[in-house]
Amino acid sequence: MAKIFKNKSFEHIVITGASSGIGAALAQFYAGEGKVLSLIGRNEERLQAVTALCEKAGAKVYSALIDVTDREALAGFLLESDQRKPIDLLIANAGISAGTGGVLHGEPADQVRKIFDVNLTGVLNTIEPILSKMMQRGQGQIALMSSLAGFRGWPGAPAYCASKAAVKVYGESLRGSLAAGADTGVGVSVVCPGFVESGITAVNDFPMPFFMSAERAAKIIAKGLEKNKGRICFPLRAYIITWLIAALPDGLAQRILRATPAKSTQE
Repeated sequence: MAKIFKNKSFEHIVITGASSGIGAALAQFYAGEGKVLSLIGRNEERLQAVTALCEKAGAKVYSALIDVTDREALAGFLLESDQRKPIDLLIANAGISAGTGGVLHGEPADQVRKIFDVNLTGVLNTIEPILSKMMQRGQGQIALMSSLAGFRGWPGAPAYCASKAAVKVYGESLRGSLAAGADTGVGVSVVCPGFVESGITAVNDFPMPFFMSAERAAKIIAKGLEKNKGRICFPLRAYIITWLIAALPDGLAQRILRATPAKSTQE
């Protein structure tokens, strides 16, 4: 089994999707004296605002406007950051969401591919340059941002659910792989939030049960990462409901989910 990093102090934290939502909340949670934050986002104004708040809290911050689908640019920034100070915690958080918008024939093809590019390929682009570095050092923590939507395909957002399911299974497999046969010292956690305050949920025009602030979500995630939990799923009631629906026979689950609202096709 991989090491359990109880009470581990992360000194250099990298966060993608750091300009808003959970990413911004995590950046501010970890900001403090002696901390180095490498923050990646797509919105310059919001990223600058998060950077300023983290610097005010005492952290040394390096930020970059990079799309996580740009493999070369992202790898360059990550490797430069790791050379500056070895990365202790890598949070592959960047993601987008959209759905069918009520269209009976599914999502637009370009939208489907964009969601997979950001949510899945973007995660791989984030992890790959640093994983070998952590393994060489024999320590490090990696967090992959999945979703409770990754436990079951919801009819309102097929590509989003599928991309997050892929991230979830990949992260679980990677965790097992790093622990199998040898103790690499590298922990992997899959984060599965429900509805959390963010740009993704801001466009939802339907009820969101157990809605949670990004600040509260960041505290739950940080606590789980400190303990190297394999799965960090929340809120608890939403997790239980999602798990039960996923465990149902497909026909019954489909009938239940038929009544769920369609998500907008807008990102």
